[in-house]
Amino acid sequence: MAKQTTPENRSVRLLKVGEQVRHILSELLMRQEAHDDVLSAHTVSVTEVRMSADLRHASAFIKALLGEDEELVLKALRTNTAFFQREVAQRLRLKYAPKLKFVPDESFDAANRIESLLRDPKVQRDLDAAPSED
Repeated sequence: MAKQTTPENRSVRLLKVGEQVRHILSELLMRQEAHDDVLSAHTVSVTEVRMSADLRHASAFIKALLGEDEELVLKALRTNTAFFQREVAQRLRLKYAPKLKFVPDESFDAANRIESLLRDPKVQRDLDAAPSED
């Protein structure tokens, strides 16, 4: 049975390497080093990078700021994956270069959904009604 990886049981090394990869990807995108028209036209945020236990795979969670053309940005990132992998490998100097996978970050959408639920008048009514103490 495969052991599930959660933030609580990830090692410090995995977290540090993931953060280093995130910084490298963010810097490459900020400086527009990929030479891609789509990536140059959009502001892209790398919100998190999760490394596999053997450090050979990295999932980069991406959010196009203002939520504009997210699918187009993801397609451009996936097209330039070889460039990003090469740059990460050169800058990290690990034994194996991690294979990058770009995925959309859904956490902001989930947070917005929860926020809208909490603003619902029925929920507000329940939250405002304080239990009486006897």
